[in-house]
Amino acid sequence: MKEAVSPPRRNLDAVPTPRPRPTEDRYTAPCAPRLVESPVFVLSSVRSGSTLLRVLLNSHSRVRAPHEMHLRTLHVELSRDFTAEAMKALELDRQELEHMLWDRVLHLELARSGKDVIVDKTPANTLIWPRLHRCWPQAKYIVLLRHPGAVITSLTNRRTDPDHAAIRAEVLEYAEKLEEARLNLDAHVITYEELTAEPERTTRGLCDYLGVPWEHTMLDYGDQDHGSFRPQLGDWSSTIKSGRVQPARPADPETELPPRLAELAQAWGYRAG
Repeated sequence: MKEAVSPPRRNLDAVPTPRPRPTEDRYTAPCAPRLVESPVFVLSSVRSGSTLLRVLLNSHSRVRAPHEMHLRTLHVELSRDFTAEAMKALELDRQELEHMLWDRVLHLELARSGKDVIVDKTPANTLIWPRLHRCWPQAKYIVLLRHPGAVITSLTNRRTDPDHAAIRAEVLEYAEKLEEARLNLDAHVITYEELTAEPERTTRGLCDYLGVPWEHTMLDYGDQDHGSFRPQLGDWSSTIKSGRVQPARPADPETELPPRLAELAQAWGYRAG
């Protein structure tokens, strides 16, 4: 008589090919408690002076402003069909799990620094500001504007064999989201031009907004350790490495803005042509 052969045991640790998960798509988890209740986000386009703003803020004894953190690229994968249901029973979903991960990263960096205010200046955060607002309802925002023509010029000069149409489209995408944020958030709005022309006045206003006293050491950012300046983590040009606030390069008068960008430039107080 043959012995019964047991069916092969399922390997629950194996990662299957991802497929749509209807349960996950239908359920929206409530916001879990945050370790960092009121982080600060700099919303700006690329090539708009956000690294300069970061090092000025990071030179404050109570403010930690690390390199670009790229939180939106940190993802959580629910790798089994039943994982979404298990998380739902805990009042969690994939997006909220990602929010908890983002919050933990901020909290860890803040704790390591010994400071009490943390600032993330990743420009791409601008593209997901509604999600940041949902993740941290009590977050603070600094909207950093720069003349769109100057941004186009800076991007064009930085790139090898630049695609001019693609650059204009990229700047417009950032500008549209910045305008949304400016109109919908209770944000502190500054321009790169005023930050470089009047750094003390501008940083005093920023400190008032953040609820910390102004410190003169903020203007001497070159005397502080801000980590390495390298690609993908912020500006790494000789200008930022100089350790001194330098005048903003104006928009090239030869740069013609698309109609919508010109409209936004005027809304921000710039001459568009």
